[in-house]
Amino acid sequence: MKLDILVLPVHPDDAELGCAGTLLKHIALGKKAGIVDLTRGELGTRGTAQIREAEANDAGNILRLAVRENLGLPDGFFQNTRENQVKVIEVIRKFQPHIVITNAYHDRHPDHGRANELVETAVFLSGLRKIETRHDGELQEPWRPELVLHFIQDRYIEPDILVDVTEHWDKKVESIMAFKSQFYNPEWADEPQTYISSPEFIKTTEARAIEFGKSIGVKYAEGFTSVKLLGVDNLFNLR
Repeated sequence: MKLDILVLPVHPDDAELGCAGTLLKHIALGKKAGIVDLTRGELGTRGTAQIREAEANDAGNILRLAVRENLGLPDGFFQNTRENQVKVIEVIRKFQPHIVITNAYHDRHPDHGRANELVETAVFLSGLRKIETRHDGELQEPWRPELVLHFIQDRYIEPDILVDVTEHWDKKVESIMAFKSQFYNPEWADEPQTYISSPEFIKTTEARAIEFGKSIGVKYAEGFTSVKLLGVDNLFNLR
């Protein structure tokens, strides 16, 4: 299956927090989007890998994703190794996306920055013909996405581009809250409380979106960074 947008986040729920509104917006425009989480988030204080897998599937249904998969790399301990690069290359070549979205350059959680490095490396290597990979026994063709974007997570990073997600904000929040074990949920009140399980955390997510939205004259926006310079062919597409 060919995708227009492929998100490669390190943890289940990273994509929902970082770019769910952008995914919903483009899916509504007829684009195909999917998420392949790099790890199962098994080191999270609350819940289990199995619970988070079910929650990820629920969130994927809310977002109307074309596909949601998981690479099963070790949470907290994966590295930017050749073995892991090849696994990500196989995914990129399998779905042949035009745009890849992944984690922030650096963040409070060290997995986020390492995932960014792994994905950036794999995106480049995926375009090299002499690196051979196979899917279902068939030799894969080289493929390099046209654009890699990085969502902005806990730590503030000045965005290179902002996307108006006002129309899709409520559905984005619904997809985040599908991760009942991770975010504020009275049913989990007896479980250990974490940095992201307080009601204030979701409020800060909204506050960031409002701040970004204000910059382009809309209610809510998501921000992204890009290693390469971004361009448009029509100045009237800018706001």
